[in-house]
Amino acid sequence: MIPFSDLWPILLGWAIAVGSPGPAVLAIAGASMGSGRKNGLALAFGVWNGSMIWACIAALGFGAVMVSNTWVFETLRYLGAGYLLYLAFKSAKSALRSGIDHIATSTDTTQKAWQRGFLIHVMNPKAAFFWGALFAVVIPQGAAPIAVAQVAVSCLLTSLVVMSFMALLFSTRIISNGYLRMHRLFDGAFATLFGYAALKVVTSKLV
Repeated sequence: MIPFSDLWPILLGWAIAVGSPGPAVLAIAGASMGSGRKNGLALAFGVWNGSMIWACIAALGFGAVMVSNTWVFETLRYLGAGYLLYLAFKSAKSALRSGIDHIATSTDTTQKAWQRGFLIHVMNPKAAFFWGALFAVVIPQGAAPIAVAQVAVSCLLTSLVVMSFMALLFSTRIISNGYLRMHRLFDGAFATLFGYAALKVVTSKLV
């Protein structure tokens, strides 16, 4: 077991990283402001489930195997970038529409929100390297399985808390009302940022 005195700095850094601006954070904010708290939480939970997939892959030591087969990450890279471009297109389309009727009568379901969050994270190859680096740096080689499980579970719970907090924050009345009044500005910003994220995924060197 890793003592809490050694674990809490790891969790603090992890919380800061999870809450940093990125595709998942953008999606959680957009869903929470535009479709309400329930959809924001559903999308956050989808991102978290995607993170669980990468955590298990890294914890079981499959990350190194995947790195040696770069075509896996290249495939994920372009699939992920394509999906981010799709989200950018949707945001841009929303920004070009006047009025707020299409927001107030959104037909998005919690299942669709969950799927969006899951796809954003599970198709992001950087998430795999993020988890792999965590285990490589934090856990010494040959550490007991209980230490690996402790770090994985602790970081996953931290991720869930941070993402849920963000969904609750962006769905508050003040922020959601501001989004309704200035949705074209927000959606235009989301379109730009999703497009930029897609560009970074394509151009960044992963391996």
